Amino acid sequence: MAPLIYRRYGGSLQVDIPSFDVLVEAIRIPETQWIATACPLEGLSCDPRLLTLMDADGNGRIRVAEVRAAVDWAARQLKDRRGADAASDVLELDALSEEARPLRGAAEMILRTLKVTDAGRISLAQVRESEKALRESGQNGDGIIAPAHLPEHLRPLAQALMASFPALTNRAGQAGVDATLVKRFREERAALLAHREKQGAAFVWGDVSLETAKRVRDVAPLLDAYFVQCRLVAAQPEAAASLRLRAERVEGALGDVAALGKAAGDLPVAPPDASGVLEWSRLLRGPAYEALEAFRTDVATPMTGDSQRLSDSAWRALAAKADGVLAWQAQLEASPVRKLMDTLPSVSDADLDALDAASAADLALKPTLDAINELERLVLYQRWLLLFTNNFISMPSLYMPKRSALVERGTLILGGRKYTLSVLVTNRAAHSALTSLGTTCILYVQVAPKDGTPGYEVAVPVTSGRSTELAVGKRGVFYDVAGVESDAIVTQVVRQPVSLWEAMTMPFTRIGAFITKKVEGLASAGEKTFDTTLEQGYTNATNAPAPAAGAAPAAAAAPAGGGLAGIVAAGGLAAAALGSSFAFIMTQVKSLTLVDLISAATLIAIVVMAPAGLLGWLKLRRRNLALLLEGSGWALNDRLMLTPELSSLVTRRPKLPANARVDRMDMVRSALARQQQDDEAEGTSGWTKLAITLAVIFVLLWQVRIPLLTWFCHAGWLSQDTCLAVLPSQPEPAPAAVAPAAAPAKAP
Repeated sequence: MAPLIYRRYGGSLQVDIPSFDVLVEAIRIPETQWIATACPLEGLSCDPRLLTLMDADGNGRIRVAEVRAAVDWAARQLKDRRGADAASDVLELDALSEEARPLRGAAEMILRTLKVTDAGRISLAQVRESEKALRESGQNGDGIIAPAHLPEHLRPLAQALMASFPALTNRAGQAGVDATLVKRFREERAALLAHREKQGAAFVWGDVSLETAKRVRDVAPLLDAYFVQCRLVAAQPEAAASLRLRAERVEGALGDVAALGKAAGDLPVAPPDASGVLEWSRLLRGPAYEALEAFRTDVATPMTGDSQRLSDSAWRALAAKADGVLAWQAQLEASPVRKLMDTLPSVSDADLDALDAASAADLALKPTLDAINELERLVLYQRWLLLFTNNFISMPSLYMPKRSALVERGTLILGGRKYTLSVLVTNRAAHSALTSLGTTCILYVQVAPKDGTPGYEVAVPVTSGRSTELAVGKRGVFYDVAGVESDAIVTQVVRQPVSLWEAMTMPFTRIGAFITKKVEGLASAGEKTFDTTLEQGYTNATNAPAPAAGAAPAAAAAPAGGGLAGIVAAGGLAAAALGSSFAFIMTQVKSLTLVDLISAATLIAIVVMAPAGLLGWLKLRRRNLALLLEGSGWALNDRLMLTPELSSLVTRRPKLPANARVDRMDMVRSALARQQQDDEAEGTSGWTKLAITLAVIFVLLWQVRIPLLTWFCHAGWLSQDTCLAVLPSQPEPAPAAVAPAAAPAKAP
């Protein structure tokens, strides 16, 4: 066997698995060298039946051990693995090994049943067609027969058995009966028939036994408590005083009907008698008085023959008989076939034997149907297993432009760009919490199929363009891996820079947004203040009292802070402040040359953009697709770095067709020109436009007037007098101090 080859994809070292023979060796490498160690069943673009078969423990996830088991099993069944290399869904029967002889037999049976001329191969569609036909005919191999697949005379019995016991469902999803259920019915029927024979001994009071027993059960707590109290008084006579209500409790309950009723309920039903006899005439008129009187009249007197009293022994005998009746009834109601009690004798053993035979015949098909299931497993493994492991052990398809990874859900067209990578999201909150820890811009998009099927949500990485152009609510179209078009709408944006230029300009964008927000806030506050001032001034002017007639004019009062005068004064102060600020700014600007302005702007840009650019560059280098998959439930060993080459593949702006030609003429401008010929001109006149243009030119020239005039003077284009007049005067240098003359030397 040739040695395994490891290749590097986007900085990640991955084992190369070009064929099934290499795959058999690749699954032996340590789990730490696998790209993935677990993945969910949702979100993979392959046959869902494959994933269900690979998920041996049924926990909804595929792990390393399950992948190894699937590859080992398929390798033992196939002696010729060229079909697996080609990812074919047609199985050549000659490619099966000796261990796969039961599968070959199942395949030959299917081909004979379908009357296929080419008996040397079988497709996945043929396997599923035969299995579906067997299921629809009621042959499932599990021994559970639906009533619809039974003879007509057995269907009512089968439905009666299904109604009596918990439902059984066969592999086709249909409810039915099996041999175990028939056996249980036989046992329950025999037990119920035997129980019915004991009814005469239990129902000592004839037809009214059940009703009488229920009446005894209802008063049993009251009478049991009374006869216990009688025993207490017999053993300790002074205890009778303790069974009465205390005077303070009665006084405290006076005026409270609920409290009085509760106190009366705590009393015995009658004064306890040490002889253990209840005198019906001594019943206290408490809450249970009416129930006990009705019991005496309807039950106790007819059953005991004594209408005056009820002894302890007579009550215990009465309660024992009632318990026997109720126990018999409880056992009857516990039987699952009690509803069939009237028809049980008419159920023949021959019909039950027929149900057993039908179940046994279906169960005899289990080996064949199991072989068909295993045959479907093998064809699915041949078609998908090599591709699946190239998206699990390794993930080269994520980095190859001509391949599609199984995790990809489709392509998003949004904002003039094509996003080729998207993964399924089942829990956006948990997914975004993980992807927000990374440095990749992520779009969450809700996909709504046009055929009315349930929609789903995908996460899409953005690797080029500008993230500021993307916002919640933006719409596009989505094409799934099958090419089906659906509507798409952005539901969330995890915003990160997608290019170095965006990272460098993002501080200015934030500054602009901050200034805009503050200016809008100040403007809104100013409008509210102005409206409030106007309203207050109007109110003061309207509510001012009129001067009294004949009164002498009062001295002029000081102007009030509100009203129109206040508004004018405030407006004057504001205008003065703005004018002073504008004058200061213009003074400072006039002192700067154009070169100074450009240099200052460049320096500010460098100071702001350099750190932002460095930080953005580091973020772009650390973009990792592993977070995108881990948020969807994948367990990954390595990072899936988003290289610049891969970035250009994930988000693209396709070029124009090769034979296309661009017409540079703006059709809107020509259409507007034709439209304006028919409309009355309402825009700015030509003289106004000329005046604005000249003013702009004057301002620009004024900023560079000193360099220009100096150059004109040096070139001799202006006279000396003119230069002295227009150029700023230079301060004359101060005259140098004259050194004192040296004293003449004395004559010797």
